Amino acid sequence: MRDRSATALDERQDAEGRRGPVLRVVARLRLTAVYVLLLTATASWLASQSRGERARFVRHNSSNVHHMEVGKWWTLFTSGLVVDGVPAWAGIAAVAVVLGLAEWRWGAVRAGAVFVFGHLGATLLTEGAMWVMLTARIPGALSRARDVGISYGLVATGACLLALGPVPLRRYGLPVLALALAAAWALDQELADAGHLIALGLGVLASRSRWLRRRAPVPA
Repeated sequence: MRDRSATALDERQDAEGRRGPVLRVVARLRLTAVYVLLLTATASWLASQSRGERARFVRHNSSNVHHMEVGKWWTLFTSGLVVDGVPAWAGIAAVAVVLGLAEWRWGAVRAGAVFVFGHLGATLLTEGAMWVMLTARIPGALSRARDVGISYGLVATGACLLALGPVPLRRYGLPVLALALAAAWALDQELADAGHLIALGLGVLASRSRWLRRRAPVPA
């Protein structure tokens, strides 16, 4: 009986030991874990809805000129809960990797600040340009454009990581990313493509802050 008890105790201790590193990683990446859970919950709910209901949700959470004019500023944030343009699993995986790397390096506050800076900054600048086009009656401008997704914050955070990374990443990674985004804009000429280039610039701009050059303390 004692042998069985000792074996059970050893197995329980081994299981706790295996969970230890995982829990430590999750504790250090709390922001990423929470955001990934929110994106997953939203994507799962949308997948269970009809096509019409999904379109309605996206329409009401797009951060476009019309919503800014009528005071629906909360769409600036709710638009970042929708994975759009790519399969949900791919977008969520990209967030887990890019935001996770940023949080691991800089901590939750700084990583979150860069992501939000890219998301809000690129959204406001693109929609501001759209508002100018509408005011000037330039053809092609839309006040109710579809504008949701995680890509602005993701591009800004990724660009910032590249800009603060090792020399090869700065020398080759950033130009490759810039060329890829510029090519996408040249081919599609869509609002989001222009926003991606703006987000890239915002990420590089954020990388010049001394606030980001300090590594985050490792949680105990």
